[in-house]
Amino acid sequence: MERQMKVCVVGAGGSGLPCIHWAKIYGFDVTCFEASEDIGGLWRYKDHSTNESSVMKGTVINTSKEMTAYSDYPPAADIPNYMHNSKLMQYFRDYARDFHLNPHIKLKHKVLNIERTADYSKTGQWKVTYENQFEARHEEIFDGVLLCTGHHADNNMPKWEGMETFPGKILHSHDYKSPDGYGDKTAVVIGVGNSGVDVACELGRVAKQTYLVSRRGAWIFSRMKGNDKCFDMELNNRFIALKFLKVVPMRILEKMVEHDVDSRFDHEKFGLKPKHPIFSAHPTLSDELPNRVMSGTVKVKPGIKKFQGSTLFFEDGTVAEDVDEVICCTGYSFRFPLLEKGNLVPIDNNNHGGIYKLMFPLQTADKNTLCLIGLCQPWGSIMPLSEMQARVFFAQLRGDVKLPSRELLEQDAVMQKAAMAKRYVNSPRHTLQVDFVPYMEGLAELIDCQPKPWDFATTDPRLFKEVFFGPNVAYVYRLSGPYPWPGARQAILDVRHRVDQGITAGRPLRKKSLLEEIFNNWVLVFGLLFFVYYFFF
Repeated sequence: MERQMKVCVVGAGGSGLPCIHWAKIYGFDVTCFEASEDIGGLWRYKDHSTNESSVMKGTVINTSKEMTAYSDYPPAADIPNYMHNSKLMQYFRDYARDFHLNPHIKLKHKVLNIERTADYSKTGQWKVTYENQFEARHEEIFDGVLLCTGHHADNNMPKWEGMETFPGKILHSHDYKSPDGYGDKTAVVIGVGNSGVDVACELGRVAKQTYLVSRRGAWIFSRMKGNDKCFDMELNNRFIALKFLKVVPMRILEKMVEHDVDSRFDHEKFGLKPKHPIFSAHPTLSDELPNRVMSGTVKVKPGIKKFQGSTLFFEDGTVAEDVDEVICCTGYSFRFPLLEKGNLVPIDNNNHGGIYKLMFPLQTADKNTLCLIGLCQPWGSIMPLSEMQARVFFAQLRGDVKLPSRELLEQDAVMQKAAMAKRYVNSPRHTLQVDFVPYMEGLAELIDCQPKPWDFATTDPRLFKEVFFGPNVAYVYRLSGPYPWPGARQAILDVRHRVDQGITAGRPLRKKSLLEEIFNNWVLVFGLLFFVYYFFF
């Protein structure tokens, strides 16, 4: 009888949970080590500072529920489209319960080191050293390891002239939990990424005065598109991402989107307009920031020139006086201290030597039994992307698919890094950037599960329309390929219903008349015909 292969998943957060699920589906004996006392990773709010990353108390996820969902677990219809972190945690708990993942998770088990075994060249195996809640050390051999610890390892803390003279508190957003206690304070928030904007808006509601500091500026997207659509569902539309962008020059698209974003509020007047194009940086989303600036509760400033006691001097010559607290929302750097004590995959200023698909380190390309899950920043949700990575890893570990040679893996990794460097602003935060739909399609091609809508264009036109012209929800990758899910078709067709129910909170919607439906469909048809005629004839 053939031995069942053992795999180790490190971390039971949003990336680790689907790894456990797919290990079971592929028939592996899986063990997950989670250092903390519960699942959820950084999405589990902790009201005190720890070495582990944690969302703020008020954090709402920036990706919609449908684009965040795993491929065989659609969210409930009555869940809000943009979930508070507590709602997302409940989704994780339900997923773990319904797929019986909890028996495979060892809580309060901290992995200390992961190293290749003495006979690795022959077996590809790994020795995992960990300690349990009683601090007893153990070693265990695994045939494969999936590291799901994310890329929020070390806080990036900037330095300024005179900051040692500041009498107040300077902290990283890692240690900021809620706006409680800021009612009589003047606060300065550094950084205009998603965390910085969230913190500034929260403090803008309660603090005496809040300043938001940004050297580079940012394009600010809204979570909502149009009058009832989710931004990421429109952004990650399959037709636009896979067809439209192949014929429309990127610069034209950038100008179109910049005009659309600028129509909500004038970025230049608000002090936020960046010099870089809109798709050259990771997106920042906020529906509240324009109102905070308009009300004066948040004042936007350029970079800090220097500190002088409790006074901050900005690069435009203005000052902020009597500042009580500075919160640095300046991101993180990543590294892999668990992999052979940090020596296996060296990282320099968030630059890696080469990681195929941001999953397989070139240092272990001889066996590919080690995988980095969730080590990327997509224009979209990380959860379904991590799930797809897990599917690819287990398919190749079991021998169902074969990855390219090391030389080709290295070429691909180098080309990917060069493409990102050409497109994105030179910043450590952009070394892991990927476009959601093309990246998902690339992984899907490796295991042959990409949807083929033309196969059912005549037999199932409703499904064809939703797959070809709809959002790239994870369910589309379960229509075919290894381990198709019988519920995938209905999950896809019900996306719009679940989105509507997330808005109405159960209120019945008026059913559109036949005339309205016909009109809407003909508008779509004529629009597509015009597009084809304009660009191809």
